[in-house]
Amino acid sequence: MQYIITAPERIDSEIILPASKSISNRALIIHALSSGTETLGNLSECDDTEVMKKALCDMPDVIDIKAAGTAMRFLTAYLSVTPGEHVITGTERMRHRPISVLVDALRHLGARITYEGEEGFPPLRITGGRLDGGRLDIPGNVSSQYISALLMIGPSLSKGLELHLTGNIVSRPYIDLTLHVMHEFGCDIEWTDVDTIAVSPQPYSNRSYHVENDWSASSYWYEMLAVSESLHSRVVMPGLNDGSRQGDSAVRYLYSLLGVKTSFTVSHGVSTVEISRHPRQLQQMNYDFVNQPDLAQTLVVTCCAIGMPFHFTGLASLKIKETDRIEALKTELLKFGFVLHDVNDSELYWDGERVELMPDASVDTYEDHRMAMAFAPLALSLGSVRINNPSVVSKSYPHYWDDLRKAGFTIEEA
Repeated sequence: MQYIITAPERIDSEIILPASKSISNRALIIHALSSGTETLGNLSECDDTEVMKKALCDMPDVIDIKAAGTAMRFLTAYLSVTPGEHVITGTERMRHRPISVLVDALRHLGARITYEGEEGFPPLRITGGRLDGGRLDIPGNVSSQYISALLMIGPSLSKGLELHLTGNIVSRPYIDLTLHVMHEFGCDIEWTDVDTIAVSPQPYSNRSYHVENDWSASSYWYEMLAVSESLHSRVVMPGLNDGSRQGDSAVRYLYSLLGVKTSFTVSHGVSTVEISRHPRQLQQMNYDFVNQPDLAQTLVVTCCAIGMPFHFTGLASLKIKETDRIEALKTELLKFGFVLHDVNDSELYWDGERVELMPDASVDTYEDHRMAMAFAPLALSLGSVRINNPSVVSKSYPHYWDDLRKAGFTIEEA
């Protein structure tokens, strides 16, 4: 399937964003570990959260998490401390995403995990049970989801967990988000040093919990305003909190540099963001995405669309996401005449170099939700854009295309 997306002259809309996938998936694991009976409110309806909910509810012998990387990491740790034997698997791409760092760490804690196929990759056979815990060293530059997965099972370990992160620590805001949600469920967890986190062996509290809306999803609306020619464009997004623990809330700072301003109002206990378009002064954008890797695609496409040279670093984790996002960005933006360069598999820059556009170019999405959502706003600068396999947005933002229609975009099937 292909969508042809045609942009309106300006955007003036209120958008109800999806709930945070990151918080929802953490809350689900913690709720399960607490044997919780209270309600989790405003859970995400995205694919990643749905497969997690189904797995935790049904607990089949073979758990297929499809393309949900978060679910693979979090459930691997959860199954290790939960009685029973299960095989956990996923899509072809998931079976080629490395997981040995997490498996090695869990084995060190006493977990019984074997590889069903290629060493170091899913599928995994896990026989769960009581683990002792104790001190554990793990590289700090691996996916923060490995670290979060280990932290969340910490209260279930007989000796608790002292997690020492070696080397550079990446995506620290996502680790801090995990600590915050664990705190909300009564966990005694804290940074005891710049590189060490201690978790006490005590049960989680059984409590109700309401999930905040998703700052990552807001980034595409920030992008639309940055790319929009109209200084009268604005978007209102309820359910986003000032002082949010979501790392991607940094989007409001990043886009303030590109002329998109953020204001907050609170009414009846609900915090609402309004973003508006203003002139921009910046001539080139430089930023280290080590703490917000999921915003990189959005900013890369934005900068190209507005003719803003950039040099972005801290992108190493993009190589092992749903696709190799660095190569995907280079390939797809070249179709629209933008010549990007990468360095050391962790940096991406554009110095303004352009070539001729490819006639009737369409964006391949590589089974990656963020490719579809980051490229759709190009319609505001090109008039229209074609997106292949648009249904991939269901992974994190199922009603993205409906929201674009609400905001005045025309979307046709080709």
